[in-house]
Amino acid sequence: MRNRPLPSLSEADRAYVSSIVLHEDSQVIVFDKPSGLAVQGGGGVEQSLDDLLVAFAKSNGKRPRLVHRLDRGTSGVIIVARTKPAAAFLSKEFSSRRARKTYVAVVEGKIPDGDEGVFDQPLVKVEEGGRPRMLIAKPDRKGKLSAATAWRVVSRTGNHAVLELSPETGRMHQIRAHLMGAGCPILGDHLYGTGQRSADRLMLHAQSLEITHPDGERRTFSAPVPSEFERVATRLGLALEYGT
Repeated sequence: MRNRPLPSLSEADRAYVSSIVLHEDSQVIVFDKPSGLAVQGGGGVEQSLDDLLVAFAKSNGKRPRLVHRLDRGTSGVIIVARTKPAAAFLSKEFSSRRARKTYVAVVEGKIPDGDEGVFDQPLVKVEEGGRPRMLIAKPDRKGKLSAATAWRVVSRTGNHAVLELSPETGRMHQIRAHLMGAGCPILGDHLYGTGQRSADRLMLHAQSLEITHPDGERRTFSAPVPSEFERVATRLGLALEYGT
C-alpha cells in the first residue's frame, strides 16, 4: 500500500514547529506546545500539532506519531514518537502510568487547606451542549472512572494560588475537573471555571514529563513556565517557585 501524499507545509510553519522543539533524536521528539495550539484536528481547528509533524516526515512519507494529548489551552511538554516501535513503547508508558507528568496552575476560589494532598475523586464523562466534559461522580454513578491528582501549594495569597499538580491517572480534563470540584478552578478556564475573564488563556502548564525513553533510559523533559504566568503571578502577588 502506498503512503498517502503528505499535506503541504509552508516554510513559516516548518520554522515555527522547529522553534518549539525541546529535544529531538532518532526515536522521539519533545515539544513545548504553546497554549492555543490543538494537538489533533477537529471541529474549529485550522491547524494542529499533528498537522505540523509533516515537517519531520521521513523520505517514505511516514511522520511522527502522537502518543498522548494536552488540551488545546494547556501549554508545555508533549512527546511524540518517530517510529512505530517507539510509539508502542511510549504508549505503554502512559497506559501503565509509568510516565509522570507535573503541571503548574494558577487557581482562584477556595484554596485547599494545608500544603499538599491528593484529590481522589472518580469522574464521569457527560455531554453538555454537544461538548464533552468531566464531572465529579456520585458514589452510585454508573460509568464512573477512578481519578487521582496529587497537589502541592507553591504560593498563595487571598483567594488565589499557584499549585503544582501531578495526575496519578490520565482521565480527560482530570486536573481541571478536580480543581473545579475542589472549588478552586484554573484561571482562564471557560469550561470548568467561573466564566469570568480572569486570564487571557488557560493558566495550566505541563512543566515536566518523566518517562522511560525507548532506549531504556529514564529521562525528564522540562518546559519553562511561559511569560504569561509571570505576568499573572506578579499581578496577583504570587510566586511561581517555592521559597520566592
